[in-house]
Amino acid sequence: MYFKYKVFTVLFFISFFSFSQEGIPVYSDYLTDNYYLIHPSMAGAANCAKVRFTGRKQWFDQADAPELQTLSFNGRVSEKAGAGVILFNDKNGYHSQKGIKLTYAYHLMFSRDDIDLNQLSFGISAGFIQSLLDETEFLQSGNFDPIINGTIVQKDAYFNVDFGASYNFLDFYAHATVKNAVETRRNIYTEFESDNLRKYLLSVGYIFGDRDKMLWEPSLLFQTVEKTREKAIDVNMKAYKNMDFGRLWAGLSYRRSFDGAEFLNGGVVTSQKLQYITPIVGVNFNKFMFAYTYSQLSGAVKFDNGAYHQITLGIDLFCKPAKYECNCPAIN
Repeated sequence: MYFKYKVFTVLFFISFFSFSQEGIPVYSDYLTDNYYLIHPSMAGAANCAKVRFTGRKQWFDQADAPELQTLSFNGRVSEKAGAGVILFNDKNGYHSQKGIKLTYAYHLMFSRDDIDLNQLSFGISAGFIQSLLDETEFLQSGNFDPIINGTIVQKDAYFNVDFGASYNFLDFYAHATVKNAVETRRNIYTEFESDNLRKYLLSVGYIFGDRDKMLWEPSLLFQTVEKTREKAIDVNMKAYKNMDFGRLWAGLSYRRSFDGAEFLNGGVVTSQKLQYITPIVGVNFNKFMFAYTYSQLSGAVKFDNGAYHQITLGIDLFCKPAKYECNCPAIN
């Protein structure tokens, strides 16, 4: 019984950590100057076009551990419009997915003058995703399951849409996004699979301090999955230091779920919620950016003691001079 409880708990955290692989999982990479990755309304919001590559790997000592790579580009295409594209490859055990997202965003300015930031943005992303399920190793133990072929790699492709809005006012920002808005079933699993993959994201943050000394950016990200009612919140803090060559920055993120899984601990049924801490360090050197992200899962029941590592590489293109008198690193 203890083993069954423990396996269920580990599987719960694996699925929650990756949010069931419904499109691009929401990790902490948005904090590496990459809000466009989760909020389509941020396409073209900055004064530079941005190229960002992320590579994430979990549990280095485990075979078929989850890993994710993303490549994104976004920038302005006119005074009020932005566009972007995201390519991603996500693998988790026997399941994997690849996809592309194309984004269009529209930015409305309500500023009193040219140096005040007061921008309302709307964005929509259309995505095409291919999911794969490798069943070729499922029946090696000799067990029989009538719904498993055991000799094929199942494939299915589906279309979905993300849309959202962002508001940037001086040193304050807020983003709201609906991901996987269209009900779409991936015909890989059983007939009991839900066709509701919808997820809601809400981000808020504020930047304060002296630009010549140090800037501080507390922020929150709340996310929930409609069908399963899974909920989690990120509590973040970043600090920026301007240097002669560019900018140094570091951050700390704490994620906690509102839902827990039960397991036996010394004969007592105990509940454990997902929670992990993510320190981040990064540097902007001229037009180049590098960041390293490390996540450590906490709790009594874990798959192993390994952590989660991610690097982000970026380059800013076609930059215009900083326009607004605000503490707004994502825009200026």
